[in-house]
Amino acid sequence: MTIRFALLGAGRIGKVHAKAVTSNPAAKLVAVADAMPKAAQDLAAQYGCEVRSIEQILASADVDAVVICTPTDTHADLIEKFSNAKKAIFCEKPIDLSVKRVQECLKVVAKNKTTLMVGFNRRFDPHFMAVRAAIDAGEIGEVEMVTIISRDPAPPPAEYAMRSGGIFRDMTIHDFDMARFLLGEEITNVTAQGSSLVDKKIGEAGDYDSVSVMLSTASGKHATISNSRRATYGYDQRIEAHGSKGSVAAENQRAVSIEIANAKGYTRPPLYDFFMTRYTQAYANEIATFIDAIGGKAKASPSGEDGLIALALADAAVKSVKEGRTVKVSEVLA
Repeated sequence: MTIRFALLGAGRIGKVHAKAVTSNPAAKLVAVADAMPKAAQDLAAQYGCEVRSIEQILASADVDAVVICTPTDTHADLIEKFSNAKKAIFCEKPIDLSVKRVQECLKVVAKNKTTLMVGFNRRFDPHFMAVRAAIDAGEIGEVEMVTIISRDPAPPPAEYAMRSGGIFRDMTIHDFDMARFLLGEEITNVTAQGSSLVDKKIGEAGDYDSVSVMLSTASGKHATISNSRRATYGYDQRIEAHGSKGSVAAENQRAVSIEIANAKGYTRPPLYDFFMTRYTQAYANEIATFIDAIGGKAKASPSGEDGLIALALADAAVKSVKEGRTVKVSEVLA
């Protein structure tokens, strides 16, 4: 069975998903929609599909599933529309910037029994998946502490902070989901600190570019997250899980894994430069899982509920920085 896809949004992340969909033999990209006609036309020409409006896609009998890559403030409305149209839905994170709005949206999804998957692609990175597999196999015993380092090569424009929901909802939200993925327990408390050390304009916009977060569960397990919008050496993505019998870690990835030793010392090639190259396989894996979920061969995970919890953790982090205290997740997830 071939799953027929429509892509909503032909921007940077839309192009990543278009490649993942068209590379999968069980999928066919039928249509693309974008508010910018040229962007849609260019992507449609590249992959041999049609340009259609969102309303046309809603009514299209030859579309089984949609991938939502539009601006964040459109996600919840589009999920509800396509859920009512009985289409399977893959949506980039976050579902919305409001916990309450996400809860309302998920009620519609539940009522329609829609297949909904949220784009936390890092769960599908082969290296991070291997860490989780080692945990599941009992290689390190019971997980006790998790460390996550995620740093971008350079900050986005300051104006981006105004519409992205801020670093916690835009960037750290991936790490909140990864912390849950590795800990295997729900997080109950969030303590965060944030500063503007890279670009003063980001601070003037009310956001941060350098943050640290401590998460804890009811049993006392911890996760520590370090985020920065500046890493002069490349896209820094590392995780470690420490357990009762040992630890398991995934180090930074490079296009070529070699090491040169000579009179000048030891050198290695540079890291990948950004998410589109670092997580290429992860994007392909998550679309493959989504296709399996549509066919009943796998669970649609990360789910809408996973998206809701990650957003609640982000809200708790924002509240923690502003109020200078540890925040219980229950305060923001009523």
